[in-house]
Amino acid sequence: MRVQSRGQLSLYTAAGERKYVNEAERNALIAAARACPSRKLRTFCLTLVYTGCRISEALAISGRSLELASGFIVVRSLKKRNGAIVFREVPVPPQLLEELLATHDLSEPDKDKLWPWCRAHAWCLIKGLMADAGIADGIHATPKGLRHGFGLHAVRSGVPINFIQRWLGHARMETTAIYLQAMGVEEREIAARMWA
Repeated sequence: MRVQSRGQLSLYTAAGERKYVNEAERNALIAAARACPSRKLRTFCLTLVYTGCRISEALAISGRSLELASGFIVVRSLKKRNGAIVFREVPVPPQLLEELLATHDLSEPDKDKLWPWCRAHAWCLIKGLMADAGIADGIHATPKGLRHGFGLHAVRSGVPINFIQRWLGHARMETTAIYLQAMGVEEREIAARMWA
């Protein structure tokens, strides 16, 4: 549904533009990241894709944020209006943790953040990698578009909505529920049967 009124959350802009990276775009970005000569940019991009975290949250990740044996990354939620300090555990594919381990010096996990960039520079790096991946420019071709794409991919993969809420760090279920709006494969199959 593409209805958007003032203050309502939606996966589309008021002009009807999609705000999320779709499956084909996500796959193209993953391929571009894997081919990227900068290993740090590769791990940064893959971390955004596989965690759905905000760009500033990813930049705050350090070696101590990685739970290698348990298979998750601890992300500090930075968008808490009440000032509460909240950490969330986001499960990630083993190959991402292996890549992070191979790329970054984790011998002193408290020493440094994994990526030394400021938010604006990191945003530009991701935009450049998206262009390299052939993702058309638009509101969806941003780190925020990756976050929305993560939420949609999780819903379409059958992940319970309360898990998605926790992984994305949403305080309210209504925020997470926007990912239930997009038409999934099952809905398209039902529609196709209707017109067959």
